Amino acid sequence: MKKILLPLFTAFFLVFSFSGVSSAATTTYKVKSGDTLWGIANKHNITVNQLKSWNNLKKDKIHPKQVLKVKKTSTSAKPKAKAKTSSSKQYKTITVKATAYTANCKGCSGITASGLNLKKNPNAKAISVDPKVIPLGTKVHVEGYGDAIAADKGGAIKGNKIDVFYSSHSKAINWGRKTVKVKIYK
Repeated sequence: MKKILLPLFTAFFLVFSFSGVSSAATTTYKVKSGDTLWGIANKHNITVNQLKSWNNLKKDKIHPKQVLKVKKTSTSAKPKAKAKTSSSKQYKTITVKATAYTANCKGCSGITASGLNLKKNPNAKAISVDPKVIPLGTKVHVEGYGDAIAADKGGAIKGNKIDVFYSSHSKAINWGRKTVKVKIYK
């Protein structure tokens, strides 16, 4: 019996595993050493929240060789297309108190809560947020700063407060403390 089952199982596995290779290659990503959720999301033009949602990730930790979904399946993509056409407003606007920060300080690692290395990406447009107000990985537009990603969180950032990232200390100081409007894209 074992002699019959082994070839049948092997044939079954070969037929069904290779039939989905082309679609799996375009919808999944195998995590490599050094990858971050932010880096993978950015590479595939999606948000960290989408990546976490599609993969049922509760935390920001990923591991090498882990396979992640990086594209919605065709069945779940159709309702989203309908939602876009039925609603013209694709963002929510809030008013926040904004300060600025830099990664170039004593003891600063430069690595955000979402895994973005600000020291290696000094031109990144990133903000620190209260994830209860603006979820990590969300794309935003900050008045006077531009389009950015909610990439970090801080102990002093609670409620409607944000920190905008600048690579130089002088630019962060020049920003000062402002009340600005933030568009949170859905």
